[in-house]
Amino acid sequence: MKKETLSKKIKRTQAIEKALHKAFPNPQIALYYENPLQLLISVILSAQCTDVRVNMVTPALFKKYRTAKDFAEAGQSELEIDIHSTGFYRNKAKNIIACCRSLVEQHGGEVPATMEELQALAGVGRKTANCVLGGAFGIPSGIVVDTHVKRIAARLALTDESDPEKVEADLTKLLDKKDWIHFSNALILHGRKTCDARKPLCNECPLASLCPSAVMTTTKRKNA
Repeated sequence: MKKETLSKKIKRTQAIEKALHKAFPNPQIALYYENPLQLLISVILSAQCTDVRVNMVTPALFKKYRTAKDFAEAGQSELEIDIHSTGFYRNKAKNIIACCRSLVEQHGGEVPATMEELQALAGVGRKTANCVLGGAFGIPSGIVVDTHVKRIAARLALTDESDPEKVEADLTKLLDKKDWIHFSNALILHGRKTCDARKPLCNECPLASLCPSAVMTTTKRKNA
């Protein structure tokens, strides 16, 4: 197959974004939250855990711990019990307490709205920071690359990379900054609804005509 030029890949990616916008006009983060602090805690809890499980835990958690100060003053063992079902609870509890102590001591208890300040917090990497900046503040700091985005970006031949930050770097070169938040949110929903890891529904996919993997799958089915 002839290698796609950058200009053609940009044009195809823009067409993908247009199709995603039609399929998902206003995609939202699946985590439940009412403010930046709740989103930050939820994203930390979502590591190696489903959003569904996190959403089962956070209503009671946010009723018990209402501010960064509340989390900062929480007992490690007690918080571990509160978040136990999200997995890796010891490390998550440790990070949440340390993170919120920093919020109280350095940011007046408020979640900062810059990449640098967020990444300086315990338990916060680039993916978490992107999610918080986009979801809580509407700031397109980058593209959230979770397992869905990573998988689908590869299937769409938008990147050859496997490292999330390198995947993000490739994707940001292909899209206008104003589309970064929508693209990642929509692609995550698309991954859950249609582009399954094991059995992608290519015949129902609104991106099929723009996806090299879908073309190959359809061809194989016709020749079977």
